[in-house]
Order: sequence, then C-alpha cells, then structure tokens
Amino acid sequence: MQETKLDSNFASSADLAACRATLRDGSRSFYAASFLLPQEVCDAAVALYAFCRVADDAVDLSDERDAAVADLHERLEQIYAGRPRSIPADRAFAGVVRRYGIPRELPQALIEGFEWDAEGRRYEDLSGVYAYSARVAATVGAMMTLLMGGRSAEILSRACDLGVAMQLTNIARDVGEDARNGRIYLPLDWLREAGLDPDAWLADPVFNEAVGAAVQRLLQAADVLYERAGVGIAQLPRSCRAGIHAARFLYAEIGREVERQGLDSVSSRAVVPFTRKASLLTRILMATAVPVRSAEVVPPLAETRFLVDAVTAAPAPAHSPSAYIRPSRRSLDEQVAWVLDLFQRLEERDRERVAYMRSIAVMECTARAASAANRR
Repeated sequence: MQETKLDSNFASSADLAACRATLRDGSRSFYAASFLLPQEVCDAAVALYAFCRVADDAVDLSDERDAAVADLHERLEQIYAGRPRSIPADRAFAGVVRRYGIPRELPQALIEGFEWDAEGRRYEDLSGVYAYSARVAATVGAMMTLLMGGRSAEILSRACDLGVAMQLTNIARDVGEDARNGRIYLPLDWLREAGLDPDAWLADPVFNEAVGAAVQRLLQAADVLYERAGVGIAQLPRSCRAGIHAARFLYAEIGREVERQGLDSVSSRAVVPFTRKASLLTRILMATAVPVRSAEVVPPLAETRFLVDAVTAAPAPAHSPSAYIRPSRRSLDEQVAWVLDLFQRLEERDRERVAYMRSIAVMECTARAASAANRR
C-alpha cells in the first residue's frame, strides 16, 4: 500500500516570517520558548500567536473599540469560510484552522475576551476573573493542545488550567500598569474585604497591604493551576513537553519575582532576570524527563468547561498532528540552552534599543535648548 504524502505547508514562508517578526517584537517570552517545540508545531504556534497578538492590538490600540471588535468577528468569519483577508497572520491562522480542526468556538471566545476589555469590565469575584482568563488565555492553551494532537477532555482541561494560571500571573504583575490605564482585574470582593474601595483606589493607585494581599491570593490560585497543568503536559508528545514546561516555569517565576519585590506590582513591573531564567533549566529538564502523573482525574474549571466541550464535540482532523512532527536534531538540553541564550540576546537587544532611544531623546532636548538659546 502506497504511503500518502502529507503537505507540510499550511502557510507561505513569507507569511510565517511576518508572524515571527510580530512575536519577536511583542511576545518575547513566547517567541523564545516556541523554539523548544518541534519545528512543525513551532510554525503552527507562531501563526496562532501572531493572530492572537494582531487581534489583541487591533482592539487595544483602536480609538473605536466597538468597531474593532466587530471587524475581528468579520475577519474570523472570513477565516472559517476559507477566504482570509490579505493579512499574513489571518492567512497563516486560516491554514492552522484547516489543518488542526480548531473549532470556531475557541477563537470566538478569545474575541469575546477582547470585547470584555473594550467594555472595561470589572470582575466581582475570582470566578469572574476565571471567566475572563478562560477567554483571553485558556482559549490559546486549548488551541495549542490541538496543534500537538491532544483532544481528550483531560488534557484539554489541564491546558486550560495552564492558560488561566498564566493570565492570573499577568494580572498580578500588571496591577499598577492596568490601574494607570483605568483598568482593574483583581477580584473586587477581595479588595472590599480588606477595606479598600476599588473606585477610590483606582483614582489614586498606590500600593498598600490590601492590594498586596489580593495579589498574593491571585498568585496562590495560579500556583494551584500550574501544578495541575503538569499532569496534562505529561500526556503531550515527548518532543513537545519541554516547550510547554518552559512556558509554565517561566510564567510561574514571574509570580516569584512579584513576591520578591514585596507583592508591590503597583510601583514597578516585575521582570525575571536572565540569571533566574537560566536557573530554571534543571527544572525544565527534570519535569520533561520525569513527567508528573495523577491517579485522580480532576474536572476542568467550571469557567473553562465550555472550551473543553467545544473541542470534544468537534470532528478531529483527517490526519493526526503527529503525522507532521519530525524529531528534533538537537538533544533536549541543547534545545533548552539554545532558548536561554536567545532570551539573553533578546534582552541585550532591548537594552541597546532603550539606550539608543535615550540618546535620541537627549540629542533632541539638547537641540531644543540650543534653538531656544539662539532665539534669545
């Protein structure tokens, strides 16, 4: 029987290059961690994340957010109709949707999360924060799982746990930045329990014990989900585990950095230094080599169950994603070391860019001062 040759090109090289450029500038941690994935999964993940990044920016940077959300719904309609717009991320994502059988409910929920942001929603309790995180983050975790061939309810549940955990970490890290943009994502009932009026605090956002306590509780909730996620990662193809563990540990380390700065994510934004990222190498290797297993099947969060149900009810693609995956030519420790080196190079590039921008600002100030002096 003749073996069927599979077409490995779901997107053009030019579209994938454009997607990588988008992530290189806007999603540095994912851009680096993605290189721990098999090439075929990495390419599909780059397309997926680029669409998410471009879609998020389309709403977040727009002066007409309602119109931007409506336009995103139209773009998604065209993608699922097989007629994506002439945008690299849209074309590449359309190829991913087709090859991996991604049910429309997942990216639709992602756009709904962007819509909630556009509305300026606040969340009364942790369940509300979970519901928001399910849309803007667990959707991505579920779609990533499909790229690696996982479609069972258990593995999808754990993927959603990881997505929610990462979003909780984002919220804990960005309290001050969000507040200065008029947003608050901490559970409002936690703040009120600590005697803090959310509206009054948002008018003058400063760090205090009440905010610190809410940040700590959010990080604790994230840690529970990070731990649960490890069981799901163990069920992924072995060649995929290191990349997902890298994302898991790198994000969890952001929470540790918030704790090291006294839970004050209002005055400054926690950044994990390269030396700490490098120290995670052993943990990534050990977690990949000795996967965590659990005798107990834990159901998904109530807030993410609709995502799990959408996937399990959808037809699987004609070919398993594993059919496209070729083994890596690098050993696991070589892959991890290479990614950590990439992190360092990206951070050095950022420092050079900041130094360059500061030098430009100094020259402009000097020129304005000289011009003012000449006028006198």
